[in-house]
Amino acid sequence: MTQELKKANYLELARLTLTFRDRGLEERVLDGISLHVAKGEFVSIIGPSGSGKSTLFHLIGGLLKPDSGRIVLDGAEITGQVGHISYMPQQPALLPWRTVRDNVILARELNGRMPKANIRPEAERLLERAGLAGYAGTYPHLLSGGMKQRVSFIRALLSPHELLALDEPFGSLDELTRLDMQRWLLDIWEEEKRTVLFITHSIDEALLLSDRIYVFSGKPTRVLKEIAVPFHRPRRGELALLPEFLALKQEIYCLMKAERETGKQNDAR
Repeated sequence: MTQELKKANYLELARLTLTFRDRGLEERVLDGISLHVAKGEFVSIIGPSGSGKSTLFHLIGGLLKPDSGRIVLDGAEITGQVGHISYMPQQPALLPWRTVRDNVILARELNGRMPKANIRPEAERLLERAGLAGYAGTYPHLLSGGMKQRVSFIRALLSPHELLALDEPFGSLDELTRLDMQRWLLDIWEEEKRTVLFITHSIDEALLLSDRIYVFSGKPTRVLKEIAVPFHRPRRGELALLPEFLALKQEIYCLMKAERETGKQNDAR
């Protein structure tokens, strides 16, 4: 890898392996995972359930340490170090005793680098951008599922960390709300241009949102293919109707289907 490419990559994972051990039993989870994300890039990971995608986020965030391999963020190795990323889980995980406004500024408060009064104008701007200006003083239990996810994403945006790790944030939403959230996320991301690593089970979602896609195998997880998404930005939902979109979707689907069939055959042996 050239020095120029190394400088361009904000996040680099190099040959990560991880084995879970419990009561004498071993399960290889990750098998030499390597990937990279450039600054300002939107990269998705797609693969079967239980393939270690969320585990990979735990490694990047320092909650787990790999058996081997390196994690480099902005030129510095962070393998096994806690922090460094802004994480948005599958469920919003909002604090019920804090208002919407106080939930979104939580990460900056905990970071302690900026007084609360200085954070509020940026929080108010993003809440207004999300159509939530009238809910700033509301508590989470009064919000819909889509509104809670918007609050959770704004909290991630207000984190001091450049890298946003989004773990299937729209998976629990109904289809129409999910489509609305995808459009909203595209609009916000194209404005903010943060670095995003995104987990999804939806091929359509990955193609609509991403610059590149990593397709993962089942366990032990490896990268089956890296796919550059060729569609220009800005993107809209109508993109999913184009022949080029459908052809790329079919390619990914066939790749994942073949991998699943191989896994079934291996399990039967």
